[in-house]
Amino acid sequence: MLLRTLHRLGRRGAAGSLALAIAAVAGDGSAKAQDFWAGKQLSLIIGTDAGTGYDVYGRLVGRHITKHVPGKPVLVPQNLTGAGSKRAAEHMAVVAPKDGTVIAIVFPGAIAEPLAIERSKWRYDPAKFEFLGTADSGTRLCSTRLESKVKTFEQARQEVATIGASAPGGSTFDYPTMLNALAGTKFKVVAGYKATVDIAIAVDRGEVDGWCGVEISTYMSVRPEWLTKRAANNMIQLGMEPSPEMTAMGIPTVWQFVPPENRKALELIVSQQVFQRPFIAPPGTPPDRVKQLQDAFMATMKDPEFLAEADRIKVTVGPRSGPEVAALVASMYAAPQAIIDQMAKAIRP
Repeated sequence: MLLRTLHRLGRRGAAGSLALAIAAVAGDGSAKAQDFWAGKQLSLIIGTDAGTGYDVYGRLVGRHITKHVPGKPVLVPQNLTGAGSKRAAEHMAVVAPKDGTVIAIVFPGAIAEPLAIERSKWRYDPAKFEFLGTADSGTRLCSTRLESKVKTFEQARQEVATIGASAPGGSTFDYPTMLNALAGTKFKVVAGYKATVDIAIAVDRGEVDGWCGVEISTYMSVRPEWLTKRAANNMIQLGMEPSPEMTAMGIPTVWQFVPPENRKALELIVSQQVFQRPFIAPPGTPPDRVKQLQDAFMATMKDPEFLAEADRIKVTVGPRSGPEVAALVASMYAAPQAIIDQMAKAIRP
């Protein structure tokens, strides 16, 4: 294409001809992108139940991202639940077409858990996904209802509190489990709840004392009064860095309760919060389409209409790019084996 264009422009100056030829090739690439996406359906797999924080983020991004994808395909969301988003991750790796017409949002645990569990068990390699980016990075909290005997994190290290959870691989299961191992808590983890909203209802009913490993954005979507009106005992914040807002509310950071010998393993688990709402494409998706989807994702994160809707439905936006997320995942999988083994034992005692 470049040579043919240069031939057509042969009588013009060499420098001008080259510039025009490169522009023509670039324009041709843009046209090809338009040709690929135009009239197509872009499927969005949401690796959790409807009504959860991840479902809210998935559908929110889905309502805006196609404005920024060449050809403006029609987006169709689909919930694919099971095994803490690992069923959705396996679908992306094994079943989904690798042409850029399927993307997904999954739990970060679906990316991090195979690091700690026998990797041959899984039908996917998290480090091989194409990461479009994350819609948020942030802090998680653990809380109990006001009536619970266990009101502080220090008390949780002395007395048993029942904590509602989804399934292994989800933060509501993995976080209280790892806090038992690495920070000395005595949480009794009750698994089997389908979504965070179901755990919140169980807390309201007194079936369990509280929940743990839940993002601030989920609080604001599901039980905002637990924070804004302090209608719960907010015991601890978990993040690589303390949240100024949560610190101002008097919520201590987990690091003051973790002995030095356990800190690296806990950091390995908590680092997944940097990609708290990860969007992925299947491994093997053509690089040019990955780039188009990454660019569309980051353009969405700056879209005024997207940001206005996010503010209206009270979800936080703290994006990181696809290459940033990919680099962090690669560094996690390159951690020393001794730290990985300690992490594995912490989340699966």
